[in-house]
Amino acid sequence: MIDFHSHFLPGIDDGSDSVETSLRMLAMWREQGIDRICATPHFYAEHDTPERFLRRRQAAYEALLAAAGAEPLPKIRLGAEVRYFTGVSTVESLPELCLSGTSFLLLEMPFVPWTERMLEEVAVIRQRGLFPVAAHLERYLSFNSSKLIRRFMDMDIFIQCNAEFFLERRTARKALRLLREERIHFLGSDAHNLSSRAPNLGPALALIEGKLGPAALDRLAVFEGMLNFPA
Repeated sequence: MIDFHSHFLPGIDDGSDSVETSLRMLAMWREQGIDRICATPHFYAEHDTPERFLRRRQAAYEALLAAAGAEPLPKIRLGAEVRYFTGVSTVESLPELCLSGTSFLLLEMPFVPWTERMLEEVAVIRQRGLFPVAAHLERYLSFNSSKLIRRFMDMDIFIQCNAEFFLERRTARKALRLLREERIHFLGSDAHNLSSRAPNLGPALALIEGKLGPAALDRLAVFEGMLNFPA
């Protein structure tokens, strides 16, 4: 399976603080049977430009590869977690922030009640031929009505949820229901470190298989196939 959302590149955002931490995080993924990972450091337009962000991301990735040496690593795709901002749909270089080799854009929506303008921006991104993927949908549920959330999910977009959504007892039932309804397309750990936000996709996948059976993972694998990750 693929971890679609993570922050393990060293020193680029509030995730891994060093190459040593990054390598230990990657080892945790391997132990959980996760061999394909999307690196999605935060992109904040108010603090960065796409060009500068891409240079910093590449430098962090190369530092990780150099530190790993001959140590085998999971397969990695570089991307970004783009925080929504007014005008995001008009950014010319937006395709460069998509997951490498794809048109999938991980988009962090605002943690406030959404407006029509916000939904329109997401729709325009899709009209540009990109595929918006709403990051950790579960974190927006308390800010918006269930009607608006359903409307959002009915747009021509994809939904990513975090492993924690399934692992927390108070939210697990809702997470499993949304997955059973095929409302969730990608899963991620959103891992940032080795302790409070460590890689945890493996346990979530085991829970899903135990509760919904292997067919649920097979359905996720169909969407993962759209990413054309190297085998």
